[in-house]
Amino acid sequence: MLLGCAPRPTLNSIPDSGDLDTKPVFIATTRQADDHGGFGPEREQTVSYLRYDISYPPNRPAGKIVGFGQTINPDIQFLKVGSAGYSDATAFRQNLSSALKTISPADREVLIYVHGYNNSFDEGVLRLTQLTDDLNMTGVAVHYSWPSAAHPLAYEYDQDSVLFARDGLEDLIAQVHAAGARRVVIAAHSMGGILVVEALRQMDIAHPGSVAKAIDGVVLLSPDIDVEVFKTQLSRIQDLPQPFVLFVSHRDRALSLSGRLTGQRERLGNIRNYSELAGLNLTILDVTQFSIGIGHFALGDSVALLQFVS
Repeated sequence: MLLGCAPRPTLNSIPDSGDLDTKPVFIATTRQADDHGGFGPEREQTVSYLRYDISYPPNRPAGKIVGFGQTINPDIQFLKVGSAGYSDATAFRQNLSSALKTISPADREVLIYVHGYNNSFDEGVLRLTQLTDDLNMTGVAVHYSWPSAAHPLAYEYDQDSVLFARDGLEDLIAQVHAAGARRVVIAAHSMGGILVVEALRQMDIAHPGSVAKAIDGVVLLSPDIDVEVFKTQLSRIQDLPQPFVLFVSHRDRALSLSGRLTGQRERLGNIRNYSELAGLNLTILDVTQFSIGIGHFALGDSVALLQFVS
């Protein structure tokens, strides 16, 4: 519940002055559009595709997102300087392809980021831009925004929304490949991990062996997944993408609460008995010592961990 008491970061907009360092963030979402030009918590059956042009601040402190209220400072804030909506997946794919062609063929990598529980549309976009900036990532950033209620008491709504959004993520993966990506890596936070593994599971059930060919790496950050469910999910995937990495912390207060809500002692992201995952082709990174505050996003919040990983 403490998560709901903190002010939420918002993505403010400014005109493009031409002297800002801007990068595109491509977005696919199954949220309904709201009355303010953004996207809210309601679900939409069809996937919407768009692009935000984001200015990257030169003096933002690592491990922090500065984006609260109406104060605008391009020196320390990510800001939206432009946007485009696409009428269909074809137009989205063509524009993504154009962005990839500005990169040398060997570096045409796409990072797909899937946000977690209790996240607004803006929060997901900001987390992705923060990670790409702090980790000095090359390639093109793509965000999949599923319809989280962005409310700490809407845990069950978010769980249902994850299942609702599986087909949209599978379609996005197909669009990214069709656009010409040489490598596709997926990073998911918290409850977004369920969505990712469910989408990969249904892909491999339909076409056995396809997941390892389509995805070049998976990173689950503080995954809010039942351990037994996770093992069952993976049992239907013929070969896991490599690397397949879990970020685990025993100081994750959000997952401790999730465990109580679900009547369990622990979740995948704070598992202690690693032998429960024996025989699975994955890598576990214990980031307990880097966990600060609520401890639910160590990679994004810990400067020391960011320096270590990058």
